[in-house]
Amino acid sequence: MITCDQHDYVEIACLFQYPVRLHMRAGEAIEGIAVNTCLNEAREECIELNQHGHHRLVALDQVASLEVRVENPHFQQVSFHKRF
Repeated sequence: MITCDQHDYVEIACLFQYPVRLHMRAGEAIEGIAVNTCLNEAREECIELNQHGHHRLVALDQVASLEVRVENPHFQQVSFHKRF
């Protein structure tokens, strides 16, 4: 679970539909347009990405950092530290 402050950054990315790169804890990177936050079927908190017209849910617990791929007045990158 991420903190409320960290969740705010995810919501900003979705509100402005920023192109983002998610750096995953497992080492891979996932790119897409941030669209929404939601719960998946396993009730995990997710970010919904639009990847060339296909929507993908990515569990936020698996994300190490979120990088915005365009200049903007809000933020460029946020790191997610696991909260216990």
